Amino acid sequence: MTAILKNPIFLAVTALVVLVLLGNSIVIVRETEQLVITRFGEPQRVVNRYERGQQFGDFGPGMAFKVPFIDRVERIDKRILSIDMEDQQVLSTDQLRLQVDAFARFRVVDPLRMFLSARTEENVISALRPILASSLRNELGRRPFAALLSPERGQMMENIQQALNRVAAQYGAEIVDVRIKRADLPSGTPLNSAYERMRTARQQEARSIQAQGLKQAQIIRAQAEAEAAETYARAYGQDPQFYDFFRAMQSYRTSFLSKEGGATNIILSPQNDYLRQFQGQR
Repeated sequence: MTAILKNPIFLAVTALVVLVLLGNSIVIVRETEQLVITRFGEPQRVVNRYERGQQFGDFGPGMAFKVPFIDRVERIDKRILSIDMEDQQVLSTDQLRLQVDAFARFRVVDPLRMFLSARTEENVISALRPILASSLRNELGRRPFAALLSPERGQMMENIQQALNRVAAQYGAEIVDVRIKRADLPSGTPLNSAYERMRTARQQEARSIQAQGLKQAQIIRAQAEAEAAETYARAYGQDPQFYDFFRAMQSYRTSFLSKEGGATNIILSPQNDYLRQFQGQR
């Protein structure tokens, strides 16, 4: 027995077996992933599970141990993943067909549930992609095209995220964000018609603003003329002779001076009442 133990071949085989067992017992856990260790297909435990508020590398990464050749390791990404949606055609409430391209961001927060329900992240993405498209069509179909260009767009994205989160929770996932990358009108007649409707609406709005401005200007002008007439009436009541003299001087300046600033010849009899201010006080 001692001779066997001292046999170099036996020692080499023993060392090899130990290395193989050790290699199949130790699992390297990276900080960007969480592990589900299964035995004969049944989950046993989760390593480096996502915790809300936890920073990568705080705990969990390093080495984990499993039963060699019996336990299997399922690696699940711990980072934020993306769901890219194919272009969807959406009909808005103002009967405009829109080509919409959107995406969602999610992370796996319950790796055990995700493993039991979907097995892989790709299956989760495949399950959530049609839900994202359906929620997007339902939400945009209740609003006009102009809502995409207003602050209302933020509320729309929040509603889509909530609807998608209800389904994502079944797969142990959490939707982090939903965004519309592009929302365009189809090129050609639909786009030109939309531009024409927008142009007509802006022209009508401009005419309405102009009409309101003219109305306001007439009101202001009438008020100013009324105030001026009232001022003239008060002045006439305080000194009728001065008021008569002032008005006559204004009339003379208008009549005797041409627009070019030169003199104007007017033939009147000396007794004409229009020239009474040149005849002195009576």
